[in-house]
Amino acid sequence: MASQLLARDVSLVFPGQQGGDPVRALSGINLDMHEGDFVVALGASGCGKTTLLNLMAGFLSPTDGQVLLKRDIWGGEERPIEGPGKDRGVVFQKHALLPWLNVMENTALGLKLAGVARDEREATAARFLEIVGLADFHRHKVYHLSGGMQQRVGIARALTCDPAILLMDEPLGALDALTRERTQELILEVWSETGKMIFFITHSVEEALFLATRLIVMSPRPGRITHEFEMGFGKKFLQSPKAERDARAIKSLPDFIEMREKVLGIIYGDEEGQGGNHA
Repeated sequence: MASQLLARDVSLVFPGQQGGDPVRALSGINLDMHEGDFVVALGASGCGKTTLLNLMAGFLSPTDGQVLLKRDIWGGEERPIEGPGKDRGVVFQKHALLPWLNVMENTALGLKLAGVARDEREATAARFLEIVGLADFHRHKVYHLSGGMQQRVGIARALTCDPAILLMDEPLGALDALTRERTQELILEVWSETGKMIFFITHSVEEALFLATRLIVMSPRPGRITHEFEMGFGKKFLQSPKAERDARAIKSLPDFIEMREKVLGIIYGDEEGQGGNHA
């Protein structure tokens, strides 16, 4: 048995503010994620991508439908998500690290709060810091690190509690172009090494195509999944020897460019109010 995350007919309506009309943020979302899936959500601003992630994280509750999590350690039982939990790791748009703690202390924080002994939690944190390329920075203050390195600490911290799924809300949006691309490569390598389900939000079509095993495109409010595409560009990147991996080479492939233009056309069409059809 393997971990799964299941959204079943999920809708969310926010109450109206100051006598205004209610806002239907999501409508009829159905999504199945399986262990090893890297699902990336794209769509025009306001389509409900972050709202959907917040439902998966347990920060919000659906008005209708359910978001369910199934884990092998539960004997394959499906459990509704009813609040935040260590079975889901979240990486935010900003790293959300604690500046008075060093890199090791930030990374091991979740385990400390769970009552794990210091030697065990630091050994676990050290393993994930090595995976994200920060093995030599355990005792550094986080404000001594670059933005890309800080985000890597956030990824390591999210992984230390062994979540079933990693939820990533535009984690690379604040990085410069070169650091962003290198961090995309790192995220693919972390995903390949850990085998985690990842749900990733971005506004960058190139980033989405490069990372995803499955791409979903959401409509403007109320958010619906209008298109789904199977992707393989990230796997193609990982098939090369590590020293020869080149994100730019993948993003320059004719089929990558063709898919980029197709997806851009869908999003631009949605922004102009044309809607979309299932692929």
